[in-house]
Amino acid sequence: MNSEIAKLSDAALGWPRAWVLYDGDCPLCRKWAARFERALTVRGFDLAPLQSAWVTECLGLPEHELLSRMRVLTRDGRDYAGADALIYLARHVWWAWPLYAAADLPFAKTILRRGYDFLARHRHCGAELCSLTRRPQ
Repeated sequence: MNSEIAKLSDAALGWPRAWVLYDGDCPLCRKWAARFERALTVRGFDLAPLQSAWVTECLGLPEHELLSRMRVLTRDGRDYAGADALIYLARHVWWAWPLYAAADLPFAKTILRRGYDFLARHRHCGAELCSLTRRPQ
C-alpha cells in the first residue's frame, strides 16, 4: 500500500517514470533524442544529456564510461545502458514492443548489444574521419 501511495505522489509531483540520458555533444544522439522525445514524454519519460551535472553526480561513472552509451535511469535507481536501455524503452512503447519481445529469443540480447556498441563507437564518424568509410589511396 505504501509503495502505491509513493507512486501516486511521484506522479502527482510530475516526476518522470525514468530519465533517458543521451550524449548531448553527439549530433546523431541529439537527432534521435529530438525524434523520439514526444513518444517518450507522453509515456512518462524525461530526456536529458549525459553531460548534465546531476547525471554525472548521480551515476558517478568515469567520463569515458558515462558517454559510451545512452542510458535509462529509473526512479527506483535502476540504470540500463546501451541496448538494454533500448529494450527497456521498447517495453513501454506499444509500436516498439516487438523489439522487447524479440530480445528474449536465444542470442538476441548478445546480437543487440554488439550491434548497439558498434554503432555507439562509430557515432562520431564523419565522411572524412571515419575509418569505416576511408578508402585506401
